[in-house]
Amino acid sequence: MVIIMNKDYLILRELGNRVAEIAALPVQQEKKKLWTANNDLHPVRPMVYIDQLPWHELDTTEEMELGCTDPFFRTVEQNLRMLLYRWKHFPCDMVVENWIELQRTVHGLNYGIHIEEEIRQTSADNDIVSHRYIDQLQDVESLNALQNDHITVDDALDQRHMDLCNDIFQGILPVRFGGVQIHSGLWDRIAQMRPAENILYDFADKPEFTAKIVQKFVDLTNATIDQCEELGLLDPQMQYIHCTGAYTSDLPEDGMEDGKAKARNVWSLGMAQILATVSPAMHEEFEIDIVKPLYERFGLMYYGCCEPLHNKIDMIRKVRNIRKISCSPWCDIPVAADNIAGDYVFSCKSNPAFICAGSFAEDEIRSQLSLAKEACRKTNTPLEIILKDVSSLRGHLDYVDRWEKIAMEYALA
Repeated sequence: MVIIMNKDYLILRELGNRVAEIAALPVQQEKKKLWTANNDLHPVRPMVYIDQLPWHELDTTEEMELGCTDPFFRTVEQNLRMLLYRWKHFPCDMVVENWIELQRTVHGLNYGIHIEEEIRQTSADNDIVSHRYIDQLQDVESLNALQNDHITVDDALDQRHMDLCNDIFQGILPVRFGGVQIHSGLWDRIAQMRPAENILYDFADKPEFTAKIVQKFVDLTNATIDQCEELGLLDPQMQYIHCTGAYTSDLPEDGMEDGKAKARNVWSLGMAQILATVSPAMHEEFEIDIVKPLYERFGLMYYGCCEPLHNKIDMIRKVRNIRKISCSPWCDIPVAADNIAGDYVFSCKSNPAFICAGSFAEDEIRSQLSLAKEACRKTNTPLEIILKDVSSLRGHLDYVDRWEKIAMEYALA
């Protein structure tokens, strides 16, 4: 193939060279070893990571300005510029791998649901919006009407993208396809098909119907996993799981003789945020007891998100392959650390409101991180400090940089 070095090619090659220089730094291997030790429950120090940022605001900076004209190349360029921006401003414990990663062109990955909703948004550029979901699960008939999706991959388009990028980054970086990360938190999807208020009443008024809903969504998710395995879409080399480092030596490597990873070779994530206000017994009945076989298909699981789980650790222990537990801003940190007791990674979620409300709440940030670090030290529990769910910085783009410096100060002390 004859390479025509037009403007797009030159821009991408220049960015690729910058990434390659960073990827070659010894610190990348050091960070991977630290993540692996923490995820294998042999921590060296707390790990720090930042994700889910308001890129519609960060994109306004000069260093994020795109120069490519081709739509596909602009996507590649944006991903490279985001990586370089993160490395410059808030690298924390991110790992820059020695490759260019492309996403496969996958259609039909909807877990069997098709959402009907009304949305409200404050900014056309912000993908964080308010949702009002239309109730599509009013009875058994509507539940039974849900069907498995047929997942397909546009191999021809993917190969074209791969060939183009191989030409551009030849001699700089190898190019690979990233895989699909399975979201096994089916309660998030149920709450998109039936309003939250109805669901909470259903626990008392329609417990049998609720159990049928959960089992149906388990079946839909299993069908999705089956197809992703067959299509070779799962990725045993994934870098991150639910905004945290995924490096570990504890994932089984057997079963991939056909070149396709299976669920047992990868991480997944599970959660039941809508069950935040129900009792541990009800959470166990309508989540753990039914969803456990689905979770245990995977090599390792990250469990939880925004729901406080400090008083539900005993319930979580029933799932044999959970490795990380989310400890949200609404979690009782000392109680969570006592109950985890070194058996899982304590994934401490810094409250995004500390940097999103128009001021930088340094005292509150330090107080939460100090409490988490001391609680995990006392219980010999691996700790990771995560900042995520930042929907806006209200113009204070440097607040993320400042948060990172404080978090790394605690991690390295």
